Amino acid sequence: MPLVLYGHPFSSYTQKALVALYENFTAFEFRCIGPDTPEHTVDWLRRWPIARFPLLLDGERQIVETSLIIEYLQLVHPGPVRLLPADPMAALDVRFLDRYFDLYVMSAVQLAVDTALQRYPMTVEEGRAIASERLERAYAWLEGHLACKTWAAGDTFTLADCAAAPSLFYADWVHPIAEAQPLLRAYRARLLARPSFARAVDEARPYRSLFPLGAPDRD
Repeated sequence: MPLVLYGHPFSSYTQKALVALYENFTAFEFRCIGPDTPEHTVDWLRRWPIARFPLLLDGERQIVETSLIIEYLQLVHPGPVRLLPADPMAALDVRFLDRYFDLYVMSAVQLAVDTALQRYPMTVEEGRAIASERLERAYAWLEGHLACKTWAAGDTFTLADCAAAPSLFYADWVHPIAEAQPLLRAYRARLLARPSFARAVDEARPYRSLFPLGAPDRD
C-alpha cells in the first residue's frame, strides 16, 4: 500500500513535507483537501479532527506534524538524501533550525495571514506590522547565521531547509527581504532553484489567488 499524504499544494507545511518526499523520490499518493475533493476532507477529518494538515498515512499508521513526518520518512522509508544527520549533535542543530523557521518565520507569516482572514481582532495593517517586525528580527539573525553556509546547517540539504523553503518563500511576500541582507536573499534563491522545492512551487501556482494579502507577481 503506497504512502498517502493529505494536504493542499498552497499550504506551507504541506510543501515542507512534499520537499522531503521529492528529495528522495519517495512514491506516494497525494490527496488534496479542497472543495473539489470532499471525500478526502471527510476522510482526513475522520482521521485527524484537529483539522491541520499535512497528515501522512502509512498503512494503518498515521503521522501528523511535518517535522515528525520527515523524521518518520527517514526512519521507515529512507532514500539517498539523508535529511537528518547521523551524528546526534549535528541532528540537534538541524532540529533547532527547523524549529526556528517554523516558530520565528512561518508563525509571523501566519499572524499576518490570519489577521487578513479576520481571525484576530486587529486590522490587516496592524497584523502585518507586527509580522514585519518579527520577520525583520528573524531575518537579521539568519543573515549572520548563513555566513559561509550553502544550506541552513552547512553544506548539506537537511530537514532545516525543508522548513526554510516555504517559510522564506511566503515571508518574503509579507515582508520582503532587504538588499541589506544579501546572504538571506541568496539562500532563498537557492531554495527556489532546488528541484524539489521548485516542483512544489509550480504545483501551487494555480492557487495563488488564495493568498489573502494578495500574492505578488513573482516567486
